[in-house]
Amino acid sequence: MIDINLIRNNPELVRENIRKKFQDAKLPMVDEVIALDRENRETMQRADALRNQRKVISKQIGGMMARGQRDEAEAAKAQVNALAEELEQLEKREEELQAEIRKRMLVIPNIIDPSVPVGRDDSENVEIQRFGEPVVPDFEIPYHVDIMERLSGIDLDAARKTSGNGFYYLMGDIARLHSAILSYGRDFMIDRGFTYCIPPYMIHGNVVSGVMSFAEMENMMYKIEGEDLYLIGTSEHSMIGKFIDTILDESQLPQTLTSYSPCFRKEVGAHGIEERGVYRIHQFEKQEMIVVCKPEDSPMWFDRLWQNTVDFFRSLDIPVRTLECCSGDLADLKVKSLDVEAWSPRQKKYFEVGSCSNLGDAQARRLQIRVKGADGKKYLAHTLNNTCVAPPRMLIAFLENNLQADGRVRIPEVLRPYMGGKEFIG
Repeated sequence: MIDINLIRNNPELVRENIRKKFQDAKLPMVDEVIALDRENRETMQRADALRNQRKVISKQIGGMMARGQRDEAEAAKAQVNALAEELEQLEKREEELQAEIRKRMLVIPNIIDPSVPVGRDDSENVEIQRFGEPVVPDFEIPYHVDIMERLSGIDLDAARKTSGNGFYYLMGDIARLHSAILSYGRDFMIDRGFTYCIPPYMIHGNVVSGVMSFAEMENMMYKIEGEDLYLIGTSEHSMIGKFIDTILDESQLPQTLTSYSPCFRKEVGAHGIEERGVYRIHQFEKQEMIVVCKPEDSPMWFDRLWQNTVDFFRSLDIPVRTLECCSGDLADLKVKSLDVEAWSPRQKKYFEVGSCSNLGDAQARRLQIRVKGADGKKYLAHTLNNTCVAPPRMLIAFLENNLQADGRVRIPEVLRPYMGGKEFIG
């Protein structure tokens, strides 16, 4: 959510930003906010004037009564009552106007960074760098589920019976590999100076609306029936929510946290949860990175965060590339975003395994995450998040890139301590 002062003082900048995101249907909202804000400020001014007038008259009533001016006192009381009635109507109108303004402000997109390439959708994202040499072996790479099934590592049929499509049972060495990757991801981030956290897996609705847009919430979040609780779609939701209504001393920044959690997603409009695959699913686990920092430091942290993911995958001998997300592919709260994609030898192309985002002060404004500077003045923090690793999707890249001609799967050296010293499975 942007600062309303930006709409008051530079509405054309806001309109141009909307155009860059190809959301022209939202352009009328800028003028609507300006008109509503003007009426709201006029209403507040009138209400303040009435409160002062009522205060003055109320003080005068006591003097009138003391002087025996009963008729004048009664007339003054009637005037106070009339002021009170008008004030009540004005206060009600204030609430209505503020609600209407907020409703629009929540869907007007955040101002994107000038470096973001302009494009309509993810097909226009821009490749920045590649790391590692993508290799296609001289033997056939089976579909990832076939690899898992040959290793007795997955049972999708049983999961469909218990839970439906988009769920899975991981078994044996594949289940162990899944846990090993998460444990390695945890230690990898701790070694980089991040504080390890396990957050709540359910959050209140006001936290959900603070960390994401309404459209994202509708398409992603599972709501607990009869309660003001939602299952998290990523631990970022809980971890940023941790700072709601908080004033941090500048000396406490940056907050650098890495969190583990299961994640639950409806995946509405995803065009098909694959019946046999584990690429797009309703339930998975993830090791996340979260940073709360000073505004001037957020570009530096953005670069450090995505580099952490690249380094993690490179340590596992998985080739990756980074893509700068174009304007039309950015969620409304994001200032800048970059995807990390891993190489798939079977498909002979890259696919997304992580996303790094700088949200500027959008989440901080919604959740009132403030910082007290050395001069005593308060300002909004910046928030960032990034995926370290999210199996089982990451398992697809891992299995394809480490599959041997004889059907075994090689375990990279850094992962062997988490796999009981095994060099291969299968």
